[in-house]
This record gives sequence, structure tokens and C-alpha cells, in this order.
Amino acid sequence: MQALAANNQRTEEESATILRSSSSSAFIEANTLAISLLEIEQKNIIPVFSKDNETTISHIDFIQATCDTAKQYFNGVKLLEPVIRVSHPIKGRTPEARNKAANDLLDHERTVYYERMAFLFEIPEISRDIMGNKLSLVIGGVKAYNEDNLFNKKGSAETFHVFIGFQNKVCLNLCLWTDGLKEEIKVTSVEALTGQIHQLISNYDAMSTLVRMEEFTERSITEHQFAQLIGKTRLYNYLPTAEKKALPNFQFLDCHINTIANDYYSNRSFCRNSDGTINLWRLYNLFTGANRNSYIDKYLSRGLNAGQFINSLNNALATNEEFWFIN
Repeated sequence: MQALAANNQRTEEESATILRSSSSSAFIEANTLAISLLEIEQKNIIPVFSKDNETTISHIDFIQATCDTAKQYFNGVKLLEPVIRVSHPIKGRTPEARNKAANDLLDHERTVYYERMAFLFEIPEISRDIMGNKLSLVIGGVKAYNEDNLFNKKGSAETFHVFIGFQNKVCLNLCLWTDGLKEEIKVTSVEALTGQIHQLISNYDAMSTLVRMEEFTERSITEHQFAQLIGKTRLYNYLPTAEKKALPNFQFLDCHINTIANDYYSNRSFCRNSDGTINLWRLYNLFTGANRNSYIDKYLSRGLNAGQFINSLNNALATNEEFWFIN
């Protein structure tokens, strides 16, 4: 990771600067709303543990810990302003407004926090190009309060999900691999959370990720194989358990498969070639594009699954091994 950041050194004053995000488009869309860092900090209340009224680790604490850790690790490299998406609002009201009708409430009488939140920081100075697609390094996380026991006392473990990977700037699809995801971090303090984030960044092998994705450009499947793939992904969930366990894990639903099938013909950047073939890099991006319609709580695991699935297909094509989804 340090090698990728080489020649990107800046002054301490510059490294403290977070630039405005380069894009207003969403990296995740389903059932989510865009929200600014300022709004989370100033307008959202912080959930507490009900037994002692002590605060949880808030969304703003999580975002700030990630930002600070990334800036420290990538010394001198600028981060863009975080892109933040939220869902599942938990609404309330102030005591003086307890008897008011909902449509009569004033802004200062409403309270809200969002049960689920996803965010990412882009590090544009660390980037690569694959088939004309600029990939920028990103780091971010997901928080879902429904995974915590808020009926307990302070000191109970709180769950976080942290990732580092590359984002395709053509479409804002997120490319995740196993070493770039801590799928379940359980901590009781911001300090412990910071340590886990630093460990993830330190262990991430960015060059290996890029090499694997570049390999996807070297192999293709035919239109007939793509049709088999679409059909068998629909059969997958109905297979007997023993047969399913022998196959690569597949987490995408019918709604995602419909999007992939449609984009095979219509996506401007990743559609089929004129002869119907499609290389695995484009196919991978059809999967990661469809994943943007996943809910926050499934977004990271399904994004990781996209890479694992296409990598299994790539390995099978490279070694002429049987791959159930296209055979």
C-alpha cells in the first residue's frame, strides 16, 4: 500500500484538507438518501444505551476515525469529502411537541437518526486505469444500529463494517476483495475501532487486487455462455443443499440478475461486443453495478461476492475446468 502512495507526498497543512467530492452520483442507491457530514453532525441525534443513557459510537465518530486513520497512513495524500448514504430513519420529537399533530411539527421539534449508514472517502491521487476505466482508491464503512443491543449498558460491543478497495469512476461501482473488507468488527471504543481500521489498511494488498482485475480483461464468455449464466443463477437458490455447497457462493437475487441481463445489451460502458461476447472485466462491472441496488446491510458482502464469483469463473476459463454456471 505504501508503494501506491509513493510520489504523492504533501505538506501537513495540505494533508489536513478534505476536498469536495468529485461526483454527486451514488455508489449505493437502493432505499438510501444522500446526507452531508454537516447534517449528520448538527441535526442527527446520537443513539444511547437505554440502561444507562450513555452514548453509542456515533456515525460522525465512525466517519472521523476512518478519515483520521487514512490520512495518517497515507501521509500527505488528500481525501475527498465523504459521500454518505443513509436509510431507515428513526424519528422522534422534543417533549414540548408531544401533543402536536405530525404535520404541525416545526423543524426544531423533530428529532431523527438513521439506523443504517454507508460512506466512503475517495483518494484520487492513488489510481490506476483498466480498459480506459479510471479506478481510484476508496476507504469507507457501514454502520447498522440494528446489529447492536441498545437495550444494554455502555461497554457492550458495537458492530462496524470497514472496507478499502477501488472505485470505477466511469460508473462508481465498488471493487472489493477479501483482504479489503473487515466484515464484522466488534468494539467498545473509538480507539479500538481506529486500531481495526489501521490494521485493515496495513494488510490490504492493492497491487494484487489490480492484477486480478486486469486478468479479467483477458478472458471472455460467449453470448450462449452468458445466457447459461443468467439461467443457472436463477436455478441456484432452488438446488438441493448438497449440490449448492459444491458450487461457488452466489448472493445475487433475481432483481440483480434482471439488471445484469438488461445491462448486457444496454449499458454504454460494459455491454456485449458486436459478436455477443463479453470479457470478464465488463461482466464484473455488470455485477458491481447491479449491487448498487442492494440495501446497505447487504451491500458489502454482495460486492465481495461479485469479485469472488467472477474470479472463480476466470480461474475455470484459465484452466479449462468445468464451471457449473456456464456448462
